[in-house]
Amino acid sequence: MTASPSVVILDYGSGNIHSAAKALELAGARVTLSADRSVAEAADGLLVPGVGAFSAVMAGLTAVRGGAIVEKRLTGGRPVLGICVGMQVLFEHGVERGNDTPGLGEWPGVVTELDAPILPHMGWNTVEAPEDSRLFAGIRDERFYFVHSYAAQVWSLEVHDPFPHPRLTWAEHGSRFLAAVENGPLSATQFHPEKSGEAGIRLLKNWLETL
Repeated sequence: MTASPSVVILDYGSGNIHSAAKALELAGARVTLSADRSVAEAADGLLVPGVGAFSAVMAGLTAVRGGAIVEKRLTGGRPVLGICVGMQVLFEHGVERGNDTPGLGEWPGVVTELDAPILPHMGWNTVEAPEDSRLFAGIRDERFYFVHSYAAQVWSLEVHDPFPHPRLTWAEHGSRFLAAVENGPLSATQFHPEKSGEAGIRLLKNWLETL
């Protein structure tokens, strides 16, 4: 990279955005917090954070027309990265305590509660990343920090040639779930790179190198 890429963190009221901003800066990005559509659409990369309930995150995104921002970027092939609930809302639905909330629908599928003896899944865990992963280049054997009780546990998007097939990374806590997805310009992680130490910074750096 000749110049530091510009990344907008979509500022719709989610917590934890300042630690994400610091991690991105350590990885080499110029970071702006904004919900302004023109600013978010013009950046080299857009990060969609998310903590808390699926329904609350969707309400926040809806208030700033976040879905339209994500859709406009993806239509133009401009990279987007979702983190934690920011990954979950990329699917069609989230079901929490009987509440079925529509998501952004970029991927088919439903986010459901993990079948595990202890919830939330909180702490460090290994992942199963494909050998050709861009996000996990050089860090496939590292551990990453998770805090969640819900996840996408099935991948049902069918992709046919000549379109590139998504790279899926899995983890396990009681049941297997998607820890990360790389699907063209749209990537996401269920874990928190900004809380995952040097491995998380390296993952963000790997993402920046795709911008």
